[in-house]
Amino acid sequence: MTVRLTLLCAAARAERDVRFADVPLDERALRQARAVAGTLPTAATLYTAPSQRCRQTAQALGWDAVTVEPALRDIDMGSWHGRTLDEVAASDGPGLVAWMSDPGAAPHGGESVAEVCERVSNWLDGLSGDAGRVLAVVEQAVARAAVVRVLDAPHRSFWNVDVPPLSTVQLTGRDGRWNLRMGAVAGHSL
Repeated sequence: MTVRLTLLCAAARAERDVRFADVPLDERALRQARAVAGTLPTAATLYTAPSQRCRQTAQALGWDAVTVEPALRDIDMGSWHGRTLDEVAASDGPGLVAWMSDPGAAPHGGESVAEVCERVSNWLDGLSGDAGRVLAVVEQAVARAAVVRVLDAPHRSFWNVDVPPLSTVQLTGRDGRWNLRMGAVAGHSL
């Protein structure tokens, strides 16, 4: 049976200084999440990453019976956790450059991009073939890693995948083989 997986990137606060941290959603982000609730396909299985922003997004979508899945957690930022990108660039510029250019680098002591890609790949391949339609609220890093896996792209491609808040990535899979499914324009039938 084919698994139809929709990954929804969690809502996000409108902040200029993005932090490597899990911050609660503001009312604007919650309102935006509620607005997309009716646009998602129905699914028998609902997952969310363990972060506060992912759980709040799932709650805003009206999901009651949702499974918190640790494999969908955000990248572990180690010693950079809680800091802004500008702060990290000022205090550990070479480390930041290494982390963004070498998928195996983890200068912060947390996870490397390659490790996140491997974790997400293992989760995808572990989904039961009879799962049917699955929806999951995930972190941007998880959505990026899923696209890298499905396209069998090199891990260095991770940073070339742009996943805005509340955007979806649709995948179909069977027997460990995954496909990226592009959406049609609403109201247009092919």
